[in-house]
Amino acid sequence: MSAPPFSFTTTADEVATAFADEIQGKNVLITGTSLNGIGFEAARVIAKHANLVIITGYNAERLKLSEDAIKKDVPAANVRCLILDLASLAGVRKAAAEVNTYSEPLHVLIHNAAAVVGPFKLTVDKLENQMATNHVGPFLLTKLLAPKLLASATAAYTPRVVFVASVVHAMGAGVNFDTIEAPNAETYNIPSAYAQSKSANILTAIALSQRSGGRINAYSLHPGIIFTNMLQKEESLATLQGTGTLGPDGLPNTEKYQWKTIPQGAATTVAAAFDPRLSGQPGAYLNDSNVANQAVAPHSSDPANAERLWAVTERIIGEKFTF
Repeated sequence: MSAPPFSFTTTADEVATAFADEIQGKNVLITGTSLNGIGFEAARVIAKHANLVIITGYNAERLKLSEDAIKKDVPAANVRCLILDLASLAGVRKAAAEVNTYSEPLHVLIHNAAAVVGPFKLTVDKLENQMATNHVGPFLLTKLLAPKLLASATAAYTPRVVFVASVVHAMGAGVNFDTIEAPNAETYNIPSAYAQSKSANILTAIALSQRSGGRINAYSLHPGIIFTNMLQKEESLATLQGTGTLGPDGLPNTEKYQWKTIPQGAATTVAAAFDPRLSGQPGAYLNDSNVANQAVAPHSSDPANAERLWAVTERIIGEKFTF
């Protein structure tokens, strides 16, 4: 099919409009949909065309604000709220059990939520918070919702799973397999932990596409550098200033980086979820709404690393994820 050329400045609305026919009738679950974030913006533009958009968060009041804002902008939107705590395996199982009671199949699962980029913190399951929230929780959620995704498949449609990763994955050395199961506070490094979790997202997209035997198409992406609510957290400030991402005033460092607006930052997520031209490229990595596999670091495109990560994560969740 033909679609307008996408670029750095393309907005989520433009992508959704281009693929309105593909979004029509689809049921989509997107994690991390707080106001002033790219997950919210993706949910808002998808809701203009989709049959159902399930938005998630661990805070019911904030989730309601997002629902109200979407419905104010798109009165006809069919939005459903789901309480989901990705930092808790029990919380993930509870949310998945609720989704599995829904009568509708699930066409697209978008993993957008991410932990605060902050000091060392263990979850209730004794996992490092960034790896737990950004990788282990999404892995378990995907596993538990896989039957619902597979139920949406037709001869003409393959369900999709989208992981919002980051170009930052390439700034690290890849996943440290020694510390996923046994986190170490003494060797913990905030930017490295974030980079590792984003490497894990890319590897999981590759492994999921391969292991499903073509029954699920998974993609990962770099959304761009965007001044979202996540970059405005108190616990992230020192780290982001230390890396030069934010200036001394806590605002974006526009001399060092080219920043996207929130509408621009959500565009690649929508493209990964609905661009039909991606169907023949399962496991692809996107940037600026285009395939950019060449931008993936070798450690994050290595099939052996993808398989090893899959096995380690299965051990952590105590369940096999097979098709």
